[in-house]
Amino acid sequence: MESKNKTIAIIGARDCDSIISQIAEQIGSLLAESGYTVICGGLGGVMEAVCKGAKAHHGTTIGILPGDDPHEANPYVDIAIATGVGVSRNLIIIRSATAVIAISGGYGTLSELAFALQLGKPVIGLGTWDISDDVIVADSPRDAMKKLNKLLT
Repeated sequence: MESKNKTIAIIGARDCDSIISQIAEQIGSLLAESGYTVICGGLGGVMEAVCKGAKAHHGTTIGILPGDDPHEANPYVDIAIATGVGVSRNLIIIRSATAVIAISGGYGTLSELAFALQLGKPVIGLGTWDISDDVIVADSPRDAMKKLNKLLT
């Protein structure tokens, strides 16, 4: 049975190199082409790159921001939600998604992975924390999309 919620959380490093940025941008493009909505933390790094990729293909992006100012969102966020709850916003991101794709990442990503696994959300990982056999490892953006589509249909 196909899920009606087509919102996919992208989690990953706040600061990243050009290779990780390219991977995230490609994921954003592929998600938009497949009709998914992107939800993320709305700031820089992986979050900005995935939103940029989604917007290049007319996708919808949602940023769940840690602070009080919606203008802190990266320029590719369509819907900026200023929570004022700091890193606690990580749970909001995960709860709002059908599935999660983790790209690289630091401790914030680790917390989001833990929330996703606790809540039984499907998680696909690209070069991220190796914390559970429940994280489905992908070796490329296209592989991640293939695995995501298989999970959600």
